[in-house]
Amino acid sequence: MRRSGQIVQLRRRLTGEILLARLRWCSSFGCRLRGLWLRPIPDRGEGLVLVEPAESRLATAIHMLFVPFPISVVWLDSGGRVVDTRLALPWRPMYLPRAPARYAVEAAPTLLERVSLGEELAFVPAAGNTDG
Repeated sequence: MRRSGQIVQLRRRLTGEILLARLRWCSSFGCRLRGLWLRPIPDRGEGLVLVEPAESRLATAIHMLFVPFPISVVWLDSGGRVVDTRLALPWRPMYLPRAPARYAVEAAPTLLERVSLGEELAFVPAAGNTDG
């Protein structure tokens, strides 16, 4: 089981292509609540994955209050299927996925150019992580 703060990679399930090399796994309440608030703009290949205990539309909603830059948001269900994507703009109160999701990946806006609805992705431990 992964723990909050662990670094993982986001890959295409079919080809193994790495989409994001460094994602911080945010499964604790505090990490999910903070999100990208008061953090620097994610570099290409970096981001956060907000992890909920179960699939939900409301629980995986995000806000952009106090986040002064746009980000991409990719919502995935428990099986890793992309159920929604969105460019989230600064200072917006809420973005809600179209379908229930368990994971919300927050990254640089360029991720949206590389991910499609229905595509299957996987989280794998990054180099140096031996658990999870």
